[in-house]
Parts: sequence; C-alpha cells; structure tokens
Amino acid sequence: MTRRTLFALAGAASLSRGLAKAAEAKKQIKITGIETDLLRLPPSEFTGDAIHDFGSAEGGVVLRVLTDAGITGWGYSNFGMIEGGPRVVQTILEYEIKPVLIGQDPAFPKKIRTDLWRALEYQGAQGVTQFAMSVVDIAIWDILGKAAGLPVYKMLGAVRDRMPVYAMCGWYRKNDRDHSQYKRTIDETLEIGYRAFKVKVGRYSLEDDAERIEFGRKTAGKDIRIMVDANQAFNRVESLRRGRVYQELGCFWYEEPMPPWDHEGYAELAGALDMRVATGENEYNKHAFMDLLLKKGADVVQPDNRRAGGATEWIEIGAIADGFGVELASHGGGPANMNILCAIPNAIYMESGGKQKIINGEVLAPEAPGMSSEPNPDFIAKYKIG
Repeated sequence: MTRRTLFALAGAASLSRGLAKAAEAKKQIKITGIETDLLRLPPSEFTGDAIHDFGSAEGGVVLRVLTDAGITGWGYSNFGMIEGGPRVVQTILEYEIKPVLIGQDPAFPKKIRTDLWRALEYQGAQGVTQFAMSVVDIAIWDILGKAAGLPVYKMLGAVRDRMPVYAMCGWYRKNDRDHSQYKRTIDETLEIGYRAFKVKVGRYSLEDDAERIEFGRKTAGKDIRIMVDANQAFNRVESLRRGRVYQELGCFWYEEPMPPWDHEGYAELAGALDMRVATGENEYNKHAFMDLLLKKGADVVQPDNRRAGGATEWIEIGAIADGFGVELASHGGGPANMNILCAIPNAIYMESGGKQKIINGEVLAPEAPGMSSEPNPDFIAKYKIG
C-alpha cells in the first residue's frame, strides 16, 4: 500500500467521523422533565445596605432540566432575605413552567421564552415569575453548551475570555464604628487581586457616607476604583444632593439611589452629574431597560441574572444598551454571569467576591462545556429541605 493510499484512507476515515459527529449533533433533543430542590441556608453574619438587613432568611431553588439525550441543564436561583420566595419559585417551576417545557427542543431558547411569556402573562412576567423563567433559560443554555462541547460564552459569540471584577466590600456591619471589619475586608480583597470595590451608602447621614468613602480611599490607595451603592434609599432631591458629594470624592459610579421605576428621576440625575449613574438590578426585561435608556436614565445598566431573563434576554439588553452607547455591568457574579458578560461588547465589570483566582483585576471565563452552573452536590444535600 502506498503512502498516498494511506493518506487517502485516513482522510476518508476522518471525514466519516466528522460526518457522523455532525449527524449526531443534528439530532433533535427533547426536554423530558424537570427536577427542583428547595434549599434553606442557616443564619449568617449580619450585613446590611441602606434598606435591607441580611443574614437571617436565605435560600434558593436548584433546577435540573432533563433531556432524552441524557444531558441535564442546571440552574440555581438564590434569595438573600425573602423566606417564602424560593418556595413560590419552586411552585411556579413545577406547576406552571414544567408543562410548557415538556417536549420542547432546547435549541430554540427564544421560542421557549415566547411560550413561557404567553403561558404566564396572566400573573405578569415580573417578580418571582421572572425569577423562575430566568433560571429555566440558564439551564437551557447549559444544555446547549454541553451538547456542543463548548462553554456558553463561545456559543453566544464571545468578545473576550475574561472580565474585570469588583468586590462588594463596604457592607454595613454590627459593631464596626471604628471600621476595623471594613478595613480587613478591603485589605483581603486587594490581596486577592481586585482593583475595584463597592461601598454601601445611604443608611445614615451624608457625613457618614463621606467618612466611609474617604476611609476606603485611604485604606486602598488612589489607584483603586471605588463605586457607591445607595439601594433605592433616596428621593430625587436627596439623590442629587448626595451624588454631588460622591462625585467630588472621586467615586467611579453611583448605583441605584432611587426606586427602579423612577426613570424620569434617573434621567434628571444622570443629566446633572458627571460621574456614571448605574441602575438596573431590579428591572425585569429588555422593555424596562429600553424605557430607561430612551429617557437617558443610566450610564451603566446592571442586569441581574434572577430578574433579567437569563442569557437569551441579557444578550438583547446588552445590544440595546450598546446601541445607546451605554456600558453594562452585572448585578451579581458567578459562572453564569461570566458566560453572558464575555459575549457582550459593552460589558465593563462583573460584581464578584470571594477568594477566586484574579489576574490583573480580571477573572478568566469558565472553559467547561455549558454554563458551569451546577451547584456542588454536597451543598444541595446539606441544605435541601424540599
């Protein structure tokens, strides 16, 4: 047998394998069911922002979307304070969403989104209903990535393989008038490699806010970015009054000072300040973001994966914001957020925290197929209550 014949046979075998693989990939996958776990976490150390106290009631819902291909899509929706919320989301998933999903092909996430909106429109596709739909979309994309053998950010059309991150350092904590806990958190954050962090403001006086920001700046140094987050604490007048001070103190952005529905108020604030005004974590779909941007109410939009609809809706929100010349950052972190952000050209930050690997203030995207959204089995077993 000649060398040419050997090459020809090898090429034919490779082509045959490729065709077989392509044929296998073309096979339609069907969703056959879902499984959910209700989790309740034990009380944790108190942390607070301007209007919330965290640490007592925490929980979440784990979702598994099952298929006839043996691929399972995972998602997890967490709640930081509402004790009954996870059980309501679980009920919506099991009794209202499950019948819509059975028999669907996960390769059609936009069709699934349309079908869910139609099926659930009577109660409104916002609030905990959207929490449920969002976690479904994350699980659907987890299936697609696993079926293709690719991380989701590459399937969505990647623009990068890493994201700048910032840490949520400046919580309100008990017995911390000397800021010793605050300082320790900043020091640990910088040691890990973060180059930006966020400070909660608005719980007390403007003078207290300024002290917290100045203490953070003194601790971190002039080269570290500081954001401030007021968590809806103010009306329009107070938002501007405090915003002018935060601006003079050199803060990178001013986050959610007013209730999310006051788009006109956000427009007034963004027009009056030179610093970035950021909001969006409590918006539930692209239509709300479109209205916010038409009113010129934000310089940075901040979708939240539990509320904004998952990857399918996020990509459209990102495109709308990009069309307005507006930047995007996530509310929240983790692998699902990272996969989506790496496919959005105008994304500038992922909110994060914890002792993860950070290089030059950035975190690398996950490279495992899918969303990398599967919670640790031991975590599920330990905290499952239903």
